[in-house]
Amino acid sequence: MIYLQFGLYLALMLGIGYYSMRRTHDNQDFIIGGRSLGPVTSAISAGASDMSGWLLLGLPGAVFASGLVEGVWIGVGLTLGAYLNWLIVAPRLRVATEVTSTVTLPSFLAARFEDNSGVIKTVSTLVILFFFTLYVASGLKGGTLLFAHSFGASEEMALYVTAFVVISYTFLGGYMAVCWTDLIQGILMLAALFACMMLGYFAIAGSDVVISEVKPQAFQFSTSFITGASLMAWGFGYFGQPHILARFIGIDDVSHIPKARRIGITWMILTLVISVSIALIGIAYDAVHPLAGVSGEGGNPERVFLALTEVLFHPVFAGFILAAVLAAVMSTADSQLLVLTSSLTEDISLFNKYDEKKKAWISRFGVIGFAVLALIIAANDDGSILAMVGYAWGASVLHLVHL
Repeated sequence: MIYLQFGLYLALMLGIGYYSMRRTHDNQDFIIGGRSLGPVTSAISAGASDMSGWLLLGLPGAVFASGLVEGVWIGVGLTLGAYLNWLIVAPRLRVATEVTSTVTLPSFLAARFEDNSGVIKTVSTLVILFFFTLYVASGLKGGTLLFAHSFGASEEMALYVTAFVVISYTFLGGYMAVCWTDLIQGILMLAALFACMMLGYFAIAGSDVVISEVKPQAFQFSTSFITGASLMAWGFGYFGQPHILARFIGIDDVSHIPKARRIGITWMILTLVISVSIALIGIAYDAVHPLAGVSGEGGNPERVFLALTEVLFHPVFAGFILAAVLAAVMSTADSQLLVLTSSLTEDISLFNKYDEKKKAWISRFGVIGFAVLALIIAANDDGSILAMVGYAWGASVLHLVHL
């Protein structure tokens, strides 16, 4: 049954990719969708591409292992950073990129500062190519965890399956395929989190488990300035994340940005709060019914959401819930592959001699090339999902947009 549900979900993603391909005529369409997407799609796709597998795997795993000290500070920092990004950066970037006829951050920065030497564009492009390849690798690693847990598949096979699906619809439809699939994936992620939280709550409601007694550090909250500032600093990454800023560039009208901001921040707050709640519910549930592969020696806390899904949901629904994790993984990996290939074709002068239609095909094959490179990195790295995302996210401070 789970195989059938996964198959239907993946077929839907590929169908969207094919439909988007028929509406993609040149490289501008492939990269920013002709600046034609509305506020709902732009907002939810921005949130989904931002959160990745970290929302369903990394964050609840960190709270399950270390308590609220990480979850609260990171959540507050991310929400504040995202809000300011929509409020300050989004409208200015949307107008400025249209005025300068640019569609990528390196090209915009070069035009904004009238850099004829090419230094700004070169440095920005190198930062994107290096760190975003790591970021895509972290997404593929999240897909590996999902398949290994759900089907008992080897890590190698899990990587291949995840990469194949992401490559397929991104290769076909570019920006429009990425945003439309991200919209569906964002809704699925929120629904899965909410369902898991509610069923988990009812499962432990009749028990007398006190979370603070089972895991004393669960509710410990640090008021240290250094701790709070270092964790909240994650929020600063938003101002330089090309895959998120691309949603600002691609929205259909600057007047729709306030509506998109309200939708996006509401989605973000809900998903973060529910994700942290699931971790706390997992602590209580694990005390009564130990979750296999999560706690104890050799356990992986990042599997807490998957483990709860397995025990709380009927198999008919479990496949759709597990598909939400794959959705989280793909919603970020696809966006970042698009950023990588757009930097390749728009910011490297080697490809300026080609017309827009040929550049669109170069972009498509760039998606394959960068995905293969990320696949190799993911297969040879044993770091946690949270750590890999942290390395890539930290590079965003090098990409702050001065508007």
